[in-house]
Parts: sequence; structure tokens; C-alpha cells
Amino acid sequence: MSSAIIINGNEIGQEIRKSVADRVMKLKDQGVTPGLAVILVGDNPASQTYVRNKQKSCEAIGIFSELIKLPQEVSEEELLNQIRSLNNSENIHGILVQLPLPSHINEDKVIATISPEKDVDGFSPISVGKMMLGQETYLPCTPFGVMKLLEHAGIDIAGKHAVIVGRSHIVGKPMGQLLLQKDATVTYTHSKTPELPSITKQADIIVAAVGRPNFITKEHVKSGAVVIDVGINRDENNKLIGDVHFAEVEQVASHITPVPGGVGPMTITMLLFNTVQSAEKSLSQDK
Repeated sequence: MSSAIIINGNEIGQEIRKSVADRVMKLKDQGVTPGLAVILVGDNPASQTYVRNKQKSCEAIGIFSELIKLPQEVSEEELLNQIRSLNNSENIHGILVQLPLPSHINEDKVIATISPEKDVDGFSPISVGKMMLGQETYLPCTPFGVMKLLEHAGIDIAGKHAVIVGRSHIVGKPMGQLLLQKDATVTYTHSKTPELPSITKQADIIVAAVGRPNFITKEHVKSGAVVIDVGINRDENNKLIGDVHFAEVEQVASHITPVPGGVGPMTITMLLFNTVQSAEKSLSQDK
């Protein structure tokens, strides 16, 4: 039995980053350096790693990146004031607050305080509302990255049945909307869905975003389906694995994304893409 074509997020991400780097050069020629501010509260090791990767990626393509580290016990008001000050900064085109935040801070309030013009994560209620209506806005980076993977892999979405496993605000919900806008028929499933395999087996495209290691097995997948694995989990040996049982599903799928090296690199790539887009908009508004 032939195994699935692997959709390589590292390669596709690099290709997109090259074109984004060209756009950065053009902006710099016009006197604008795209700027991304990242706010990190506390010292969560996973968050620190994510932030480091984001900064390295910015530097690699010429984006100015400012890291603002705040202590775990920072007050909500201090954090909101920091965001308001960045909203007004001419050198900053994108603002990102690394989640999760300490429990005494209201994440919704924080996200809503970021100016929609600088919401390069695509999480604010205004960005989400515009996305739902199909209006131009910053798309959330992980679902946006998945759409780019499908596009680069030559997967035709129109008329296909896409099943989303997971319903988070960050991945599951927006993922379904973006596929719907490309004329897929979309079904949402989640932890309370009975007889899950009977639904996922109907899918031409499965997007797994449940946060449960090796959750999707070959029992869930019909022959020839495209399987996108958004999960990032650690196994008992601390090895990075996805929500999809790769070795099993690879035997039945037509295309599959690996973990690591699939969706992960695309999330940061689309963050860079959105930040540069914001800088381009600010330049056209100044003219």
C-alpha cells in the first residue's frame, strides 16, 4: 500500500518567508521597518520558547522585534496600559500578547484592547467578526497557515467535505470558517461528539486540533483523505507528536502533515506575513 504525500510545512513556510522578506526590503527602501511587539507575562518555559522562536524568525527576515517582559504578578491595568502605549507607537505594526496569561488577568479584555489595526494574531472580536463576514482582516495565524499548506499542496477545497476535530477559538472555529469561504462543506466535531469515526470517515479533509496525542487513528480516516495535524503534544519520552497517529494514518491518507515540521512552522510564517501586511497598510495610509 502506498503511503501518503507529506505536506512539508518547513519547505512551504520558507518559500512564503522569502517572499515576505522581499516585501520587508521594499518597505525599508521607503523608510519603513515593520515592527512586532511581543508581550510576555511571567516565566512559563513553553511561552518563552515560542517567543524566542518568533523573535529569531523576525530577525531572519528583517522585521524589528521588541520583547516586553512583565512579571507574573503584573496588574491587569499595567498590562492594558502597556498595550495602549504600543497601539500609539508608530514603530510597531503588530502587537502580540503571548498566551496563556496568569489567572488574575482577563484574557478577553487584553485581546480586545489591542488595536484591530495591529492585531496580527487575528484574535480580537473585530478581526473575528470581519473574518466571519469574509471581509479583509488579519486571519488567525494557525488556520491561515493551514490554508496556505492546502493551497501549496494543490488540494482543491471547493465541494469537499471538511471535518474539523476541535472547537477552540484559536484553531477549530476559524478553521471551519476559512474552509467554508473556499466552498467546502464543513462539519465541526469535538469531545462531546458521539460516534466520531462515523463522521470523520466521511471527510475528504480532516483537520485535527484536539490536543490529544495520537487521537486520530486509521479507524477515523477514509482512504484518500487529506489529513492536517494541528496538535502539539509530548509523549512519555518527551518527543513531539501530533493529534494524529502518523504511522497508521499515513497508510490510508492521500496527503498528511507531520509533527513537527507540518503546521507549526506555518503559524510563525503567517504572523510575519500579517505584520508586514500591517506595515504596508500604515505606509499607504501615510501617503
